Amino acid sequence: MNGRTAFVLGAVLCLGVADIGEAQEWTGGYVAGSVGGVFPGTADTESVNFDTTLDGTFTDTVTTLAGANAFSPGFCGGLAVNATAAAGCTDDERGLDVGGRAGYDWQWGRMVAGGLVDLSRQDSTDYVTAFSTTPAFYTFARRSQMSLGIRGRAGVVAGPALVYGTAGPAWARIGQRFTSSNTANAFVPVEQTAEVDDDGFAGESVWGYQAGGGAEVRVAAHMTIGAEYLYANFDNREVSTIRSTRGTAPATNPFVLTNPAGTDLRRTDALRLHAVRAMLSIRF
Repeated sequence: MNGRTAFVLGAVLCLGVADIGEAQEWTGGYVAGSVGGVFPGTADTESVNFDTTLDGTFTDTVTTLAGANAFSPGFCGGLAVNATAAAGCTDDERGLDVGGRAGYDWQWGRMVAGGLVDLSRQDSTDYVTAFSTTPAFYTFARRSQMSLGIRGRAGVVAGPALVYGTAGPAWARIGQRFTSSNTANAFVPVEQTAEVDDDGFAGESVWGYQAGGGAEVRVAAHMTIGAEYLYANFDNREVSTIRSTRGTAPATNPFVLTNPAGTDLRRTDALRLHAVRAMLSIRF
């Protein structure tokens, strides 16, 4: 057998394998389990906004009696080490993502489209901290606890693989916690309705969306393995708003100078999550 003949036979064999793979039937239902990691994607530039007039507009500056910015030490996208900004902050906490899903696909030639319901148990925590001149820290923490996605997906068959994109609305259970080294003022959630767990997090329900993509490879007649990246965005800023009231502080306290009823504090960014998962699916 000369080189040209070997090349032709090899090409025919490859095309045959590809045709067999692309002929794989993706129409039908499936269930899948997944495991991976999740981490917050909030920018390091995240900070805290203030509403000193309690008019719902978070564009105010908290000032001292002398007119200076009470939060001039600044902000950090993490958990405060201590009451001083110079000590810095620790990073956000990554966590485990474990879930399952059920869905159905339809195939037209090499095109595949379908829908799925995805339930995931997550454990990552996103922090942001403000530092005042007192000195004192004011830290917002939110922990991703659970998410439920209702997504569509569409993709292309390439041999035994399906490469796809996915997007849709999602619901999440997010734990909220606020801590501060300031013991003079009192701090109360504006809209918190949930019970607080042993770690001090109050779970709240929030709607948002998910989008991402992945690939599945058929390894048996009714089994595929795959990998997926998923981005999620949940805007929980409103339900995490904290009101600082006078407490035992004097009437000249910066939080009550503009409005004796207090000042509202709110983090600037919605919760953004990045998840990477490995999957095993059983198809029917």
